[in-house]
Amino acid sequence: MISPANTPFAIMIACPAGDIEWANEGFELLHGCDLNEYRARFGGSIFSLAPVSDITRIFNKCLIEKQSVELDCKVINHSGEYRWLEIFFTPQLNSAGEVEKIIAVEIDITAFKTKEEELNAQYSRMKEITRNLEKANSQLEVQKGEINHQKMLIEEEQEKSEKLLLNILPFEVARQLKSKGRTGTRQYKLVSVIFTDFKGFSSISKTLRPKELVSILDAYFAKFDEITGAHYIEKIKTIGDAYMCAGGLPLSNRSNPVDAVLAGLEIQNYMNTLNDSRVLNNLTVWELRLGIHTGPVVAGVVGKKRFAYDIWGDTVNIASRIEQSGHVGMVNISGVTYEYIRDFFECDYQGKIETKKLGKIDMYFVNRIKPEFSLDKLGFIPNEPMTNLINKL
Repeated sequence: MISPANTPFAIMIACPAGDIEWANEGFELLHGCDLNEYRARFGGSIFSLAPVSDITRIFNKCLIEKQSVELDCKVINHSGEYRWLEIFFTPQLNSAGEVEKIIAVEIDITAFKTKEEELNAQYSRMKEITRNLEKANSQLEVQKGEINHQKMLIEEEQEKSEKLLLNILPFEVARQLKSKGRTGTRQYKLVSVIFTDFKGFSSISKTLRPKELVSILDAYFAKFDEITGAHYIEKIKTIGDAYMCAGGLPLSNRSNPVDAVLAGLEIQNYMNTLNDSRVLNNLTVWELRLGIHTGPVVAGVVGKKRFAYDIWGDTVNIASRIEQSGHVGMVNISGVTYEYIRDFFECDYQGKIETKKLGKIDMYFVNRIKPEFSLDKLGFIPNEPMTNLINKL
């Protein structure tokens, strides 16, 4: 079986002149040295990645046409090894419509090409075997088994490559990048953004060893991932003790305000239950603030130092402000989100908070799902009538 290390996935950012400005860890796996070593040895130009004249032609085509291009080529790398590479060049345009950067993605497809050649050779042998079926029936069965095994290996390696990409990007964005070789920013009219952070985290961090602190945070965030994923909420990023996610993207839907509140209630219920247990065991309590706001955002894959999916806009800033102004252990929402979810949840008005751009906005606490829509006594699990109504949004 081929390991992921034998099928590296290199991402680079180059200037229009072809100089490589940044590369990910896959670059070293693919070319045998990191970017600094590469610059010292070969000058740092994208045109010296492999001795193939078509790379220059395709790169220039990307610059001139300002569109994504791709190239499959068999090359000899700087270690003297033959490899098949699939190369994508995607232009990043500035506000004037000129090419500012080129994103290059290299995928080592040697394993796939090798398996393809093996399959072609086996297919030729199979035709010969079928002509002598009566004499070589047992041999034919062996060959069929080998073909199925080779197909399974190819599918396994393809699945591994897809998982590597999905660790970086949401499924739909990764699918678009894989099928089209490019992905850009997109505007969404209705997205619910969730922010969380832990009250007094700086004080807590001083009482724990770094390894223990990271372990606890990792366990909490893993649970948040599980909860938000079950409610169709896309994790965006974590920054220190802050966790950010959003519903309604990359695939749009109308139910994301309700989905976000349900996820928020489940997260706070998890934390409150966990804190009750920590109190009984004389352990430090991790109090969580959680804020939600609904509105338009811009989302996409950008960045010069890291290839990542992110979102921007006033909606993000207001969600963060709601979280900072909220009470620990509660699901704090803006007045905008309240208007979308008021029919399903019991809420308390908490007054207005100040924002930089929009002035004062209303804030509410969400206490629970309304009894007529709740499957449990605490009001955290929606019943079938509520689920049916949400699905019709």
